[in-house]
Amino acid sequence: MQRIAASQDRPPFYRDERVLGVISQIVVVGLVVGLLGYFYNNMVSALREQLGVAISYDFLRSTAGFDIGESLITYSRSETYLRALAVGLLNTFQIAVLGIIFATFLGVLIGVMRLSTNFLVNRIASVYIDIFRNIPLLLLLIFWAQAVFFKLPRVQDALILPGPTLLSNRGLAIPWGLPTESWPTYRIILLVGLILAYIVARILKEQGKRTGRMPILSLWFLLTFVVVGAIGWFALPQPLTLTTPELVGFNTQGGRVFSQQFMALLSGLIIYTAAFIAEIVRAGIQSVSKGQREAATALGLTSFQTLRLIIFPQALRVIIPPLTSQYLNLTKNSSLAIAVGYPDLFAVGSTTLNQTGRAIEVFSLIMGVYLTFSLTTSFFMNIYNQRIKLVER
Repeated sequence: MQRIAASQDRPPFYRDERVLGVISQIVVVGLVVGLLGYFYNNMVSALREQLGVAISYDFLRSTAGFDIGESLITYSRSETYLRALAVGLLNTFQIAVLGIIFATFLGVLIGVMRLSTNFLVNRIASVYIDIFRNIPLLLLLIFWAQAVFFKLPRVQDALILPGPTLLSNRGLAIPWGLPTESWPTYRIILLVGLILAYIVARILKEQGKRTGRMPILSLWFLLTFVVVGAIGWFALPQPLTLTTPELVGFNTQGGRVFSQQFMALLSGLIIYTAAFIAEIVRAGIQSVSKGQREAATALGLTSFQTLRLIIFPQALRVIIPPLTSQYLNLTKNSSLAIAVGYPDLFAVGSTTLNQTGRAIEVFSLIMGVYLTFSLTTSFFMNIYNQRIKLVER
């Protein structure tokens, strides 16, 4: 009887809000897919009828025929366009990862300085933020490259920094390790050290929850990884052979050289993005009520302990969402590398377009790569955000 009564009370499907909501979504998705399909068919038809060109990615197997100044993998002008685009992709990935890491550290530092009670420290952070947040990034990159990195001394007059590190108009040359026969085994040891460090951090975290005295997890994570790496280093034959840069004629030999273009782009993206991250960090810290600080002081915690254990964990809930947007902006802003001559994905793609005339194919690949980078970054940041968000009853 109850089921019959419930069925009688239920409105007909054309008045049911749940059914109408599902139908409206299906209609919207159908319209969007149909519209995109119409534009795509119209584009394909126009190319075939007017230019006699069909969309095809077969050109990727053709010989590129151009050089690329910097590459993380072996490349020569006899390689294919696919290999050339892979070089640009890895260069973009390198810039994005290093930029995110260093911009985060610098941004957090400037953000904490911005809240300092020391007048000089506070003013320095404020001036930094006000300057770099209000300068267009393209203008900053061009100025930074032309005024700083492109004005470095010649190789013969290179600045010799500790390390030894050489700084000249050929770039920044630093000591670097060359893999030996034991390097593959040592990589496995490093992977084991990474896993072991994670396990140690998890155990210490659970112990800290039980005792109420949370250790510095990042310190123990790093210490465990370093200890395992050191044991593997001395247990195996030398996994890496250290080479140091030396001046030889009009160039440097040995070590690893980071070009002027790379340094200009990376440092420009870091100092620009760090200014925005600093404001995000400042807002996140200020979102924590003063009562939390007063309670931490009453418990006898130092300023560093209060920031690490009380303030920052709560501030992260406010910091992470806008911080994700800054990571995405930095990755996409790396496409401005063409302004300073760094061969990123967009620069290599532009050269490929000029030689093949395949605008749609080339730009679809570039957009697909940037979309993948952005979605991947958002995916991991959203996972982290879900872990630290405040769970309400």
